[in-house]
Amino acid sequence: MPITQYGKHQVHYELIGDTDRPIITFLNGLTQNATLWRGYADYFVPRGYAVLAYDLLGQGNSSKPIIDIKLAMHADMLDHLLEQLGIEQTHLAAISFGGVIALDFAIRHGQRLRSLTVMSTFAELTPHLEFFGAVMLQGLAEIGLPYLQHLLYPLNMSSAWISTHHEQISAMKRAGFIGNDGYALQNLMESFVDFQPLTPDLARISVPTLIMNGEFDFFTPRECHEVIRRQISNSRLLLIQHAYHAFTLEYPAVTMRQLEVFLGQISDGTWEGDQSVWIAADNPDAPVQWLPCSGDWRRAIQTGEAKTLLHESIQPHTPARRSNP
Repeated sequence: MPITQYGKHQVHYELIGDTDRPIITFLNGLTQNATLWRGYADYFVPRGYAVLAYDLLGQGNSSKPIIDIKLAMHADMLDHLLEQLGIEQTHLAAISFGGVIALDFAIRHGQRLRSLTVMSTFAELTPHLEFFGAVMLQGLAEIGLPYLQHLLYPLNMSSAWISTHHEQISAMKRAGFIGNDGYALQNLMESFVDFQPLTPDLARISVPTLIMNGEFDFFTPRECHEVIRRQISNSRLLLIQHAYHAFTLEYPAVTMRQLEVFLGQISDGTWEGDQSVWIAADNPDAPVQWLPCSGDWRRAIQTGEAKTLLHESIQPHTPARRSNP
């Protein structure tokens, strides 16, 4: 099991593929670990990439400090890991909690990046997200890890996924309970106690940036990703159809294909970071993968011509005047 030292802490990582090739580094969500990216390694290594994944402090086989961890420490640890492995630059793809770390890394260590992909994440705590975080932290501290697991499944996954995997969820929860430490997760969440919005510094991110948001993600909804899109000039935003928060797990084939398209555009020089909004094809084998999104992408109700027609159709009806007999 590969381990590197970061101060007094040990960091577990997995590096698969030839490091002379372009490297994609994946960053975990709150309760995830490096092993969840092995399917992504199986996809990208035969396509000419190497894949690096690792457990954050408090996750998996990395150290689990019992004292507080500052948010900036996570990005600095990634910088240290890349230095230890002799990796000058990497493509960085990150989801949720990891996405916040990735944004911080891109702001302060941007010279190490070839591109940035952030998924289901945020740059500032909206009132909606702050309430969610407070409930999750309180439940974890006062009730325990099983409560957090119960809460995260409906936040992360669609009804269709939960229905299909209903028989396996109990076993998944037990595995998660064994593989996670409640106090370590609490420390990870408390990284945000003094969290300062990253929004004012997002404009410093200059590398090609793909932002992905699930169509039905109500944990980190569209307003969170709109903040990121507006501030990073060299960006595009891609909506993943039918998806909730954890679409990297629910729709891995679609996610991998969109990332492949993005990296391919960078490689062949066709990438245009114009802050536009696109819709991802829900079939990874479709000949066209990105379709432009018309109207206001933040709304569930269609705007534009459809809205105009609807508005005209509901105008108060004034009966025609009848002439006197």
